[in-house]
Amino acid sequence: MTKLKRVLCGTMCLAMAGSMLTACGDDSSSSGDAAVAPQEQKKEGSADSKNTIKIYVWNQEFQGLFRRYYPEYDAEKSGYDTAKHEKTGTGDDFLKDGKKVVWVVNENEGNNYQDKLDTALKAQSESDDKIDMFLIEADYALKYVNSQYTTPLADIGITDSDTAEMYDYTKQVATATDGSLRAVSWQATPGLFAYRRDIAKYVLGTDDPAEVQEKLKDWDSFDKVAEEMSAKGYKMLSGYDDSYRVFSNNVSKPWVDGDTIQIDDQLMKWVDQTKDYTDKGYNNKTSLWADAWNADQGPSGKVFGFFYSTWGINFTLAGNSLEVSEKKGGKKEVGNGLYGQYAVCEGPAAFFWGGTWLCCAAGSDNTDTVADIMKKMTCDKDIAKNLTLDTLDYTNNKSAMQEIADDASYGSEFLGGQNHVKLFAAAAPNIKMDKTTKYDQGLNEAFQAAFKDYFEGNADKDKALENFYKAAIEKYPNLKQA
Repeated sequence: MTKLKRVLCGTMCLAMAGSMLTACGDDSSSSGDAAVAPQEQKKEGSADSKNTIKIYVWNQEFQGLFRRYYPEYDAEKSGYDTAKHEKTGTGDDFLKDGKKVVWVVNENEGNNYQDKLDTALKAQSESDDKIDMFLIEADYALKYVNSQYTTPLADIGITDSDTAEMYDYTKQVATATDGSLRAVSWQATPGLFAYRRDIAKYVLGTDDPAEVQEKLKDWDSFDKVAEEMSAKGYKMLSGYDDSYRVFSNNVSKPWVDGDTIQIDDQLMKWVDQTKDYTDKGYNNKTSLWADAWNADQGPSGKVFGFFYSTWGINFTLAGNSLEVSEKKGGKKEVGNGLYGQYAVCEGPAAFFWGGTWLCCAAGSDNTDTVADIMKKMTCDKDIAKNLTLDTLDYTNNKSAMQEIADDASYGSEFLGGQNHVKLFAAAAPNIKMDKTTKYDQGLNEAFQAAFKDYFEGNADKDKALENFYKAAIEKYPNLKQA
């Protein structure tokens, strides 16, 4: 437990989590469906650039994993404490071959990360200080995958054999329309429903994951339990957005058909359920990432459960579940809180949430190193397995994850000894990305924002829908209402 708590305390502070590629050339008036060959690089990198690996990220998550697991990282020269898994100073990172690693960190808030990245990628051909690698998320992956700014991974030596153990959907979302794989991920991110064991015992008479799953097996059953929770003084969910991904991941059609926005029935089912839960007091009227939402996951919370994918459980929920108190002099003390009091089950429907992919920037002057980073961090079975055992994250290697799933002695102390990997391993092969579009992040955010007014009684359903279309078309002028 001590080891795991140290990992959690070191990672709980990491920042977790749509416009078009404006700075790289506005494609808002085109479909953007055709992948473009990597741009011709007009200027070579400087000698310093060739000895520097420049990586664009939006938070420190991959930095931490890179320092801990990449075999060619020079921990001693970089001032990295391998026992505590943390930097002991603010100096640069170095590889064993002497190359320096430069991290360009731009937070995701307000599309800031994409805007800064787009500007840098547009300037890549004329710069002597080259970007070598950059990270992207699922909701806007196609924007970069189908652009001239990513290098086909086959061109830098990443083969089908290297990626054979990856889950298919992680390759599907990173494959351009020309058939080339343009990014790889160390994660797979199937989702589950994480619930409070103590509340389950009190209201449902059991905290056993299989028995709780039977009570939550579909949305009708889920709604019935929400009523039972309310009768005993608990909330089923924290806020408006908690179940959104479960509905949006099960749509029968993509957000956009040609240039027309289309709203799937599953999205309107989320609207109706959330309005019903809000009016009946089944949720706590919070929003994702808000202080109240975070607090609902801790010892003082009265919320039964949260829909989370892999990273959410080990990074966000685990951190939020701890009891943090402030002592005199501003010193903070961290206690166990709800550590061991959560469990997970499949919930009413399968879903996934998030994930991070690594791209090789077109024009990189360090493609051999980029390829090696990708192979080690996303294709190596031993690294994948150790990363999961150390951090509880779920990695993108089917055989490594199945070994943990089949290990009767394995269990997460945070989840009361439950082998959550077994549930993830069953869910991950079923994830589909065939309804994904490059507009997903922007349209999902606009839809949720517009209907918040409806949930709070500041607009009727028709007005909220009108506001959504207005915001969506302002963001993407090339799109139109059905």
